[in-house]
Amino acid sequence: MAGDMCGHRRIAEATDVCPSGDNAGEQSTDDLREKIKNLLGKYDVGSQYAHIPLPRASILLPLLIRQGKLHLLLTVRSLELKTMPGDVCFPGGRQDPSDEDDIQTALRETQEEIGLCPEQVQILGRLSPNIAKSPNCLVTPVVGIVDDTFQPTPNPSEVADIFLVPLEFFISSEHYTAREVNVPPFGSLVVHQFIYMDPDTEKTFTIWGLTAHFALMLSIILLEKRPSFDPEFDLEGGLNGWKRFLINPSKL
Repeated sequence: MAGDMCGHRRIAEATDVCPSGDNAGEQSTDDLREKIKNLLGKYDVGSQYAHIPLPRASILLPLLIRQGKLHLLLTVRSLELKTMPGDVCFPGGRQDPSDEDDIQTALRETQEEIGLCPEQVQILGRLSPNIAKSPNCLVTPVVGIVDDTFQPTPNPSEVADIFLVPLEFFISSEHYTAREVNVPPFGSLVVHQFIYMDPDTEKTFTIWGLTAHFALMLSIILLEKRPSFDPEFDLEGGLNGWKRFLINPSKL
């Protein structure tokens, strides 16, 4: 567990959005934060899916502002883990009985994995959950803006690497592929996949499945753009192909 240590592995530091003027960059960052908050407010599901009779998990979608643009922080799961070793994911995990809600689960797990203290992130809301099949649980994405000063402290038993991806990457078709997979009992589903090369380290990461789904959903909301490919879901519909199962979980 990372504890209260909040600085170890360096990631790109924030710079002013508008360098001219003493407070121009600070004001622009504040404006961007307010815009993000307002956009997410339209899609915040709160606790409306708390009744779903499935084991629960939460992930944090950590937003960082770099050079006036929004980025997502992602992690690579340790090869020591029994489930999905080496996969790219968002920090998070299964809900503990002591957790008050999805938000507390996401914050607790994120601090354990990368050393992000709860006071270093502004929680903006929860987006539509989705169902993971390995293991079977309801996954709720919690969105938050991370302080500019944060430097990750990865827990090596859980996290092998950490990197940032600009939101705009997820609405471009240049490094995107889609394939159909059979997931009982849901049937044939489209799985999104992105191949990202970090320009700082030249490492290549495969972002796919639920991680890609949540990243794509958040990017469409905050950038207010449709991607240059068919995302296979409708934000206004709320829960895409999973909706019928979440409303009527007896079908699971």
